Amino acid sequence: MPADPSTASPPTDRAALQAVAEWYHAAFTGIVLGAVTRLGVPIASELVYRVFCRQREARFLDGLRKLGLEGLPHAVAAAQYHYLSNDVGGVAVQTMRESDRKAWVRYVPPRWVWAGTALCGIPSEVTMAMLRGWHAQNGTMLGNPRLGFVCTKMTTDGDSSLEGYYFEHDHVLAPHERLRIAKDEAGPDFDATAAPALGSASWPPERLERARRNYAMEYVRTTLPVAVDLLGADDTVRVLGITLRQVGMQHYGLAADTLGLPASGDAADFVRFMVAMARGQGDVATFGAEGDAMVVEQRAIRLFAGDRPPDAAAVLAWNGLWEGALAAHDRRLVLSCRPGSGDGSVTWTIARRRVAGAPAAC
Repeated sequence: MPADPSTASPPTDRAALQAVAEWYHAAFTGIVLGAVTRLGVPIASELVYRVFCRQREARFLDGLRKLGLEGLPHAVAAAQYHYLSNDVGGVAVQTMRESDRKAWVRYVPPRWVWAGTALCGIPSEVTMAMLRGWHAQNGTMLGNPRLGFVCTKMTTDGDSSLEGYYFEHDHVLAPHERLRIAKDEAGPDFDATAAPALGSASWPPERLERARRNYAMEYVRTTLPVAVDLLGADDTVRVLGITLRQVGMQHYGLAADTLGLPASGDAADFVRFMVAMARGQGDVATFGAEGDAMVVEQRAIRLFAGDRPPDAAAVLAWNGLWEGALAAHDRRLVLSCRPGSGDGSVTWTIARRRVAGAPAAC
C-alpha cells in the first residue's frame, strides 16, 4: 500500500502560490501554441479574440472604477488601465500620456503572455486578435465611438515591443477603423515619474503572489469555456487535453521544485503534489487509499467558478495538466479522472499501470 502523504510537511503558502501562478501561466501559453499548431492560425486567432473579449467584458469597466481612473480622459484612462492592471500579474508595461486625446501603452520584452521561446511560435495574427478583442473595443465600452487603438509595433513581428496608442478621433469610427496599424510611428520614451503610481510596489509579498496567481488562473478559467463554445466538446478534449498534458510534463519538475517536493517517487508522493497545488489554487483536496491505489478528491474548484456550471469537456481538458505531471513523475502510474455532475468537483484515482499479460495482484 502507498505511503501516507499526510506524514510530510506541507509547502509554504508562498511556494504554493508561486508554483500555481507559473503552472497556469504556462498552461495558457501552451493552449494558444497548441491551437496554432493543431487547429491552424484562423481558429487560434478566433479563440484568442473570444478570450480577450470575454475578459474585457468582465473586467474593464469594473477595473477602471477600482483603479480610480473613471474621471480621466478616455484615451488616458484606457492606457493607464493596462499599465496598472497588468502590473499585478507581473507583466512589464509602460504608459505615456501625450495629450488628453492620445496615450501610449507599451508591453516590453520579455513578454509575459508568450513566455520564453514561445514568442517564436506565435503568429502576428494572434496578436491582432488580442488587440481586436480588447484594445479596439475599449471605446465602445466607454460609450465613446470615436476612441480607437493604433498599433505601432509587435514583438511577434520581431519589433522591440508590442506598442500602440489610444486616440480619440473627431468622427465616429466604423468597426474596421477601431484598430489600425502604423509601423512608421513610434512612441515616446517611458518616464516612470510621469506614470501613475503602481499599487503593488507597497504590497506585502504574499498579497503580490496571490494576485499573480489569480492573474494567471484567470486566463485558463476564461479560455476553457470559450474553447468548448468555439471547438465543441470533442475537439476541446482532444486538442487542449494533449496540449495541457505536454505542459504538465514540461513544467512538473519546476512546480515540484518550487514546492520543495520530489519530482519522482510513488503514488503518495504525487498525491502530495496534487494536494499542495490544490492549496495553492485556493482549494482543498482530500485523499485516501483504495487497495493499492490512491484517491484524491477536490470539490468546488475555484478554476471552474463562474456564471455557468463547468462543462465536463473543460474539466477533462484541464485534467491533461495532471496526466502530464504524473507521466513525468512516474510513467508507470496512471491517472483516472471522474468529473462531478456539473458541481465543479473532480475525483482522481492513481494506480500502478498493469502490464499486458501480467497476473493480477492478489
